[in-house]
Amino acid sequence: MSSLARGPVLAMALVCAALISPTSEARKIKQQPPPPAPPPAAPVRVTSVEGITEYQLANGLRVLLFPDNSKQTMTVNVTYLVGSRHENYGETGMAHLLEHMLFKGSTNHKEILPELAAHGARPNGTTSWDRTNYYETVNASEENLRWALSLESDRMVNSFITRKDLDTEMTVVRNEFEMGENSPMGVLFKRVMSVAYDWHNYGKMPIGARSDIEGVPIERLQAFYKTYYKPDNAIVLVAGKIDEAATLKLVQEYFAGIPRPTRALPELHTLEPVQDGDRQVTLRREGDVQALVAAYHVPSGSHPDFAALQLLAQVLADAPSGRLYKGLVETRKAAAVFPANLQLQDPGMFGFAAQVREDSSLDAARVALLDIIEKPAAKPVTGEEVERARTKILKQIDLSLNNSEAVGLTLSDWAGMGDWRLMFIHRDRLRAVKVEDVQRVWAAYLKPANRTVGLFLPTKNPERADIPAKPDVLALVKDYKGDAARTAGEEFDPSPANIEARTTRKELPGGLKLALLPKTTRGGTVFMGLSLRFGDVKSLNNLGAIPSVTPAMLMRGTTRHTRQQLQDELDRLKARVNINGWGSGMYLHLETTRENLPAIMPLIAEILREPSFDAAELEQMRTETLAGIEQQRSDPGSIANTAFQKVMKPYPKGDIRYVDSLDDSVADIKALKREQLQKFHKDFFGAQPAEIAVVGDFDAAAFEAQVTQLFGGWKAPKPFTRGTNDYFEVPAQSKTFETPDKAQAVFLAGQNLALRDDDPDYPALIFGNYMLGGGFLNSRLLTRIRVKEGLSYGVGSQLSAEPLDKSGGFGMFAIYAPQNLAKLEQAFHEEIDRVLKDGFTDEEITQAKSGWIQSRNVGRAQDGGVAAALSSYLFIGRTFAWDAEFEKKVMALDGAQIKAALKKHIDPSKFVVMKAGDFAGAAKAAAAAPPAAPAAPPAAPAAKP
Repeated sequence: MSSLARGPVLAMALVCAALISPTSEARKIKQQPPPPAPPPAAPVRVTSVEGITEYQLANGLRVLLFPDNSKQTMTVNVTYLVGSRHENYGETGMAHLLEHMLFKGSTNHKEILPELAAHGARPNGTTSWDRTNYYETVNASEENLRWALSLESDRMVNSFITRKDLDTEMTVVRNEFEMGENSPMGVLFKRVMSVAYDWHNYGKMPIGARSDIEGVPIERLQAFYKTYYKPDNAIVLVAGKIDEAATLKLVQEYFAGIPRPTRALPELHTLEPVQDGDRQVTLRREGDVQALVAAYHVPSGSHPDFAALQLLAQVLADAPSGRLYKGLVETRKAAAVFPANLQLQDPGMFGFAAQVREDSSLDAARVALLDIIEKPAAKPVTGEEVERARTKILKQIDLSLNNSEAVGLTLSDWAGMGDWRLMFIHRDRLRAVKVEDVQRVWAAYLKPANRTVGLFLPTKNPERADIPAKPDVLALVKDYKGDAARTAGEEFDPSPANIEARTTRKELPGGLKLALLPKTTRGGTVFMGLSLRFGDVKSLNNLGAIPSVTPAMLMRGTTRHTRQQLQDELDRLKARVNINGWGSGMYLHLETTRENLPAIMPLIAEILREPSFDAAELEQMRTETLAGIEQQRSDPGSIANTAFQKVMKPYPKGDIRYVDSLDDSVADIKALKREQLQKFHKDFFGAQPAEIAVVGDFDAAAFEAQVTQLFGGWKAPKPFTRGTNDYFEVPAQSKTFETPDKAQAVFLAGQNLALRDDDPDYPALIFGNYMLGGGFLNSRLLTRIRVKEGLSYGVGSQLSAEPLDKSGGFGMFAIYAPQNLAKLEQAFHEEIDRVLKDGFTDEEITQAKSGWIQSRNVGRAQDGGVAAALSSYLFIGRTFAWDAEFEKKVMALDGAQIKAALKKHIDPSKFVVMKAGDFAGAAKAAAAAPPAAPAAPPAAPAAKP
């Protein structure tokens, strides 16, 4: 019997014993065993909305079940209705710190990270102002479901939360805090929030204050855990390929034995007073791009006005239709603008941010931004703007509802606002918002007296924005039904054999290759990947940024549609399109639905074949790109990585494979001309050759006919010949770069490998790297550097090999506090030396194989990823049979083979090492710190008896 089930039995036994009188008469009665404790009451069905059903257990636990048999995965997500809003003085960051601590072990799951890895899980925990959640997405099986429910029920009440674990994890969280301190925009937003709120905890970011992270007593952390981590304050959601009745039975089995707590949850009664004047804060730090944030208090996320506010944010800040975009970006007062809104349980924050290049006026941008935001009567919102915003937002919601995993995790935020059904109610409100509603909320809340940008200025007769009280959420969601549940897709086995059995490959006249994998999916979702390739090494020589910028300009307008019209059409057709270029080619990713695919394909052909390269759009892209590049000048990660890549791939300047410095990139972007892009497109673009892969709900025959019509005769004038990825023998070296005023440093180390992915050693190298540092949760480097010593939030290693060229690489990386460099380097050296000397244990290998193979299955359950793989395989002449054979080789490996392959190829004496950080600042701080207290003298020996 589990420890959870023993509790009620033991309690009943004590009660029965107390009822037996100690008189002689009672002793004459034959003693009977106490009756067994009654089984927990059956779960009560509460409601069902659009395929999601809520139940409640007798102990108060709410359970949401969301079956989706089209997924080969399932997600178990536990939401606790506690976040940084619930922290007391001196406890900022404690909710987030506790989130980390729940991965350190519990009574029946003492080593959680290795368990997650062994089950091939994609897990995480997240903390916000109103809630904390933990989830794991795993391959669908009863064993994995039982394990996940066992894990979550155990750490709900039996997590260790010990002093020794806090000592190491605190430094990891502090490193995460330091990561945020490297972002000027992130720090600026933190400052704005702290000035905008006088009393409410929303003014404190969930990451917390550094001093509180470092100093919170373990007793307060334990008390926080015991108060809020209880079934009556939690929601368990299981989504994916599940049987609802069987899953509910398992949830009851693992959670019903946890008793309902007798304590009452603390009531939070702090309300933020109405702001009585505009405010401003100025941040002065190292950086390369100026930034501006303007924020306004708005109602709670459950209030009806928030739907109109969300539409207003889209009207004002969308690109390229938004008023702020047109007023600041198109006029080159700013490089970029975007919304920054917080939809929370209590009245939240509504804001806008802008990035401004260093050679532009920040004050001019501020004036222009406020002039647009705070004068609603000057140019009232139009019906066209509202409908465009509504279409775009509802498209995102509609496509997201097709993904049960994403819906399950999103519900955590809505539960934090008061109830998960608010997600659907908010969508319904978006549908019903009128133009007048948008105009009304604009005038009501975006007032100077309600604004936080800067300094306090005394003002007579201040105008104030009264924020309405949050609604009664329980009354709001009572009896809510929502839309009809979406059609579910088929059960699909993502094994390599089944993918191959369901995939059809064809080559059209002229060379365009197709891979088609039709299947029914939730909501009729379909994904397409399309690859085009350009020229050869000689014809692409000395073209600068032209080959990479040309694909980036395709979505900015065609000869028949402006950028805005393209975006409107994509929104109307419920399509997401992304284009990425890599110099000698480009990849287009499409996500849409079955009914919209035939209509979207002519638009895709127009985007690819008829770009306008609009002069104004080119200038906007140039400004945005330069701002992005300049932002990297003081960033440790960018500096270290650029230096590392230039050493590892020393191609000459002008070669398409040359690694640009930041100065190179700036010069190339500034030199771009529209005529160059037009000529490059005319000379190099064509669908012969090209690869297209489609996965999801579509008519294969109709799609093939349409692709033939749209692309069959499109051939690039200049032929394509693949450029090789060469192997370079690079001498060992180490370089250090100073990045003043950056709290976080970056470490990179590695070597080139003369290796192809069909090399006999490749399976052993890949798997050895997975155990060394490639596994997300349970690797030697992560266990030593993050878990045990708390030196880094992000640490690991990578191994790569090309499929067509004998060129690969091995590398290690970490982010860390600059003062910890010596400890970090020592840990890296010791762990790599230990692996090369002793290899891995049989137990490590067995556990890692289980996690590795399951993670491969989870990856193949993502249709977008399968489409990308099929497209790539068309080019290199490979099928998923290669995956099956590769996985077979890995699963057959033993420790001797892994160790031999690593010793043969990995040589620390050849490592190239790059370090970037504020090392001088760290040394200065260490020198200024007071000396450590002398060690206590040894205790006197105890007297012998």
